[in-house]
Amino acid sequence: MTTSHTRRMAALLAATALCFAGSAFADDKVVKIGVLNDMSSLYADIGGPNSVAAVNMAVEDSGLKAKGWTIEVISGDHQNKPDVGVNIGRQWIDTQKVDVIMDTPNSGVALAVSNLVKEKNSILLNSGAATADLTGKACNANTISFTYDTYMLANGTGKALTKAGGDSWFFLTADYAFGHALERDTSAVVTSSGGKVLGSVKHPLNTADFSSFLLQAQSSKAKVIGLANAGGDTTNSIKQASEFGIVQGGQKLAALLLFVNDVHALGLKVAQGLTFTESFYWDLNDQTREWSKRFQKLSPKGTMPSMTVAGNYAGTLHYLKALEALGGNPHDGAKVVAKMKEIPTDDPLFGKGPLRADGRRLIPAYLFEVKKPEESKYPWDYYKLIAKIAPEDAAKPLEASDCPLVKK
Repeated sequence: MTTSHTRRMAALLAATALCFAGSAFADDKVVKIGVLNDMSSLYADIGGPNSVAAVNMAVEDSGLKAKGWTIEVISGDHQNKPDVGVNIGRQWIDTQKVDVIMDTPNSGVALAVSNLVKEKNSILLNSGAATADLTGKACNANTISFTYDTYMLANGTGKALTKAGGDSWFFLTADYAFGHALERDTSAVVTSSGGKVLGSVKHPLNTADFSSFLLQAQSSKAKVIGLANAGGDTTNSIKQASEFGIVQGGQKLAALLLFVNDVHALGLKVAQGLTFTESFYWDLNDQTREWSKRFQKLSPKGTMPSMTVAGNYAGTLHYLKALEALGGNPHDGAKVVAKMKEIPTDDPLFGKGPLRADGRRLIPAYLFEVKKPEESKYPWDYYKLIAKIAPEDAAKPLEASDCPLVKK
């Protein structure tokens, strides 16, 4: 056989293999989604089973099943422990062939799982974790943050309260990655807005008794006590602050991360007057109302969706749009995330907006205040809109980013 003949045969075989691979990829319409969150503890009400319901709703609304796709949704409880979250994620990817991990409330878990998906070339679509580091110094080509982050919360609530006269702050902070990032980002905004941070106290995750922490905050004489915590920790600290008469004594509570489910649990009598920032509220407009009422019928708890639940729906929908645009599932996390960034997001809950190079979705945020009991006209009518925050103000500017993916 001549050398030229050998080269022609090799080229033919290579072309055939490439054609076969392309055909196999186009025919691969099997997807497995893993929802990883807190199913049983302090963050279960803001996500938990409701997040699973939202992901399943997005799968149905995508229409891909009717087009012959096989899509399975599974769930796991990370127990707010990074090692547990990583172990579940590793097993899902290695043995159960999970393509994408969703939600991950708890920033410590999310940062660990983000490293895992980078190592395995899988995908993390974060909706529940708040740390801005996921799209900052810890960013990678396999992780996207869809819904909110500590920068958004700080530049919403922190800036508004400081400029309104709350120029001295004391922080009550959950002692892990999320709380530290939220205190850090809010402190930066407070000081840049002309305020002072008088101190802070760290509390363990899932604390039952906040009395000693609240007494330190009260004795600081700060005008604003910033609650850099979430879920059950936020509701417990607000309830106990009410018992201590902190607000009646002239100090203001800033719930730096508050969800509609928290307000529902507290009741308007206790929660009234709280100022906070979110990127979604079920009663914001006709589209959010229509979707939320549909979701409530599917909710395992019969509740309205939180911001993170809405983000899981939107994230799943966009992920499936990217797979359809690719013509099949390549089982290549970085390739799918690149396609997701290429296609502008568009859903009924957050509207249209780009996915930036750092993995941050650009969407507006809203400054809300909890209504007084007499202002609420129907079930779950809890929020009063104070101000809209433009998408470019709700996310850290790319020129200030320390994400390695951002070219400056």
